[in-house]
Amino acid sequence: MTPPAKELTVMLVDNEPARAAIVEQAMLDSGYRVIRRLENARNLTQAVTESQPDMVIIDIESPDRDMLENMSRLTKDNPRPIVMFAEEDDSKYVEAAIRAGVSAYVVDGVQSGSVKALLKVAIARFREFQALRLELDSVKSQLEDRKVIEKAKGLIMKHQACDEPAAYQALRKLAMDRSQRMIDVARNVISVMELLGEAK
Repeated sequence: MTPPAKELTVMLVDNEPARAAIVEQAMLDSGYRVIRRLENARNLTQAVTESQPDMVIIDIESPDRDMLENMSRLTKDNPRPIVMFAEEDDSKYVEAAIRAGVSAYVVDGVQSGSVKALLKVAIARFREFQALRLELDSVKSQLEDRKVIEKAKGLIMKHQACDEPAAYQALRKLAMDRSQRMIDVARNVISVMELLGEAK
């Protein structure tokens, strides 16, 4: 027997209580529970850290600069799927919101019949974006590591008057002897050479 699906939690940002009540009811009807409501996005990152919602819903007329900055900070520090219901359909607002981390930007308001499908799409887009971001970070990290290893090899070649394969083998042997990663050994080699004044 499959366990029941976990009820997804939502943080709602809306400065109009009447409109917020409509959104909250639409969330409930779609199987989502609003665990906190903010009137503005000023302390968005802190609020998300405290309440740990599965996603953030923002219902506003149009996103201003402060809101976009707060969303960008959240996307960087504590990413969550963000869905924005807005009345402003100007492409510059839409583009700015997407850049700030919005997974779905909806102009025609909350239609309770389509909320569930919309939120599912937003979550899927968010996960896809996070996977791409992790992949990009991993590639950047590998490139940085490669640069460090190349620098360490160059210093060993200079210090021991050996060729590149021999320098690589020396690094590899050090890593194996110390049960350390190659990148950590390379950093240590560079640090030692800098102390000796040879890392020029």
